Amino acid sequence: MPGIWSKTRTTLEMIKWEHSIFALPFALTATLLAAHGLPAARVILWILVAMVAARSCAMAFNRWADAELDAANPRTSNRAIPAGLLSRNFVLGFTLLTALAFVLATAQLNRLTLYLSPLVLMVLLGYSYTKRVTRWSHLVLGLALGLAPSAAWIAVRGALDPRILVLTAAVTLWVGGFDVLYACQDVDHDRAAGLYSLPQSIGVPAAFWAARAMHLAVVGLLAWFAFLFQFHVVGWLGIAAVALLLAYEHSLVSPRDLRRLNAAFFTMNGVIATVFLVFVSADLWLRK
Repeated sequence: MPGIWSKTRTTLEMIKWEHSIFALPFALTATLLAAHGLPAARVILWILVAMVAARSCAMAFNRWADAELDAANPRTSNRAIPAGLLSRNFVLGFTLLTALAFVLATAQLNRLTLYLSPLVLMVLLGYSYTKRVTRWSHLVLGLALGLAPSAAWIAVRGALDPRILVLTAAVTLWVGGFDVLYACQDVDHDRAAGLYSLPQSIGVPAAFWAARAMHLAVVGLLAWFAFLFQFHVVGWLGIAAVALLLAYEHSLVSPRDLRRLNAAFFTMNGVIATVFLVFVSADLWLRK
């Protein structure tokens, strides 16, 4: 039992399961908007299962695909595979298991979610190799999370509404922007290893400006989204809160000081996503 618990704890640490909060609030926002309130409990349940399974699958595959790169990077050399805490075969098996769980969860929702599940997995798993070929891998990661609201909408409605794509675009740029900041830590390693990233390609100061531009675009897209779904005052206050939190996030770090990057990357992004969900939920509730 101690061995099983230790491996379970290491696996959960590997996939950073607590960071599911990044995309989950946006998926739940789309769920509420698609259902004009709360959908059936079984729909919420299977959306949650699909979200957790998809993210776990993507994170595990990334650790499997990048094991050698992680071992060569001092910042990541203590991850589960390079540190010898988990074997590559175990992680690959976990990836396959969670991929199967994701597909089974989509099958419980509707036919379209099932048909689209392989395409979603292609994006989620394909991201792990994009840093080898393009500096724009940050946007592929953004799309991997940005698909969440569109997927949740389809899970509820069985069809896609073009309006929800605006939220997908906003989440894509939001995640892409903070991944650009996060990649600033690995500029030297990326250059030595022949990997691509925006900071590696254009330098850290310029990368900061690119991240700021992406996040400014996020605010614009969220405003467009609020207009399309006819948000009332509370919903618009949520957009303003997100804008202020993004500004605060950028104030935590600078090209010369990355010490508080984890606070900006992990803590603040979880807060931003949750705040958005709370305000949109309140806006919907007040309409009734």
